Amino acid sequence: MDLDVFVAAHQAQWARLETLSKRRRLSGEEADELVALYQRVTGQLARVQATAPDPALVGRLTTLVARARNAVTGSRVTGWREVGRYFAVGFPAALYRSRRWWLSIAVVSLLAAALIAWWIASHPEVRDSLATPSELREMTRPGGAYEAYYSDRPASSFAAQVWTNNAWIAAQCLVFGVFLGLPVLYVMAQNVLNLAIGIGLMASAGRLDLFLGLLLPHGLLELTAVFVAGGMGLRLGWTVIDPGPRTRAVALAEQGRATIGMAMGLTAVLFVSGLLEAFVTPSGLPTWARIGIGVTAEVLFLLYALVLGRRAATAGETGDVAAVDRADLQPVAG
Repeated sequence: MDLDVFVAAHQAQWARLETLSKRRRLSGEEADELVALYQRVTGQLARVQATAPDPALVGRLTTLVARARNAVTGSRVTGWREVGRYFAVGFPAALYRSRRWWLSIAVVSLLAAALIAWWIASHPEVRDSLATPSELREMTRPGGAYEAYYSDRPASSFAAQVWTNNAWIAAQCLVFGVFLGLPVLYVMAQNVLNLAIGIGLMASAGRLDLFLGLLLPHGLLELTAVFVAGGMGLRLGWTVIDPGPRTRAVALAEQGRATIGMAMGLTAVLFVSGLLEAFVTPSGLPTWARIGIGVTAEVLFLLYALVLGRRAATAGETGDVAAVDRADLQPVAG
């Protein structure tokens, strides 16, 4: 094929297709012309690639065909508007729809932590099995490990470290859900045990009020985010076991997409709790003020999840990606 002759013969069509592709509004006749030219140039591109793959011409026609395809099918740009929409309706809807999972996890975890903490505080032999007496005194004394933990590093770097650590815990809960949720139980148990040990040791030293004053400003929101991650992970694991009327592949795809979106939402929640832990918990504010800030943040999150989430879920939101981004699915019997 003589490329010069080929280009000369079709140059006018390419110019016309480029012009139509750039227009925002087309008449009915122009729209039909655009579709016809798009199909024709697509065939010409395939012919060039098969018989005379000149890199410059192939690149030119590929760009032209891609632009024309966007004009024909409609391009969709995902940006900050989509992110804003997810946090406005998608994330709260996913929180509300999974509320039975994470609220149950929260109740069971807190009851377990309280029971273990009481056991540690009431039994010296249990405390002695955790650490030596000198180590226990170092951890619980005024200015000791538990108290210094929140103030011995610059606030900004501490916030980044806390955020990274908590986000990693949440990510583990979400990702491990696909393994029937069993690793999620282990991660949650470790989290509960760490919390219970801190409460039990400080209670045995008569400094529980100080510990709670340091924990509650950030811990309410932080623990809630971890409970949400655990609940979503277990829900994903249950989907593997019982996909419902959908096929297992479809059910896992839907729940998996919601879980991935939840990871983005929880990252933002944990960022807030990290800021509270770095800047509010060790601050010079009175204890009641620091706890009040933490309680306010927790109440706002619960209103966001249970009130705004209920409205979004009632409107049909699921936390899944937008319908235009989903694959076509074969209907299944309900």
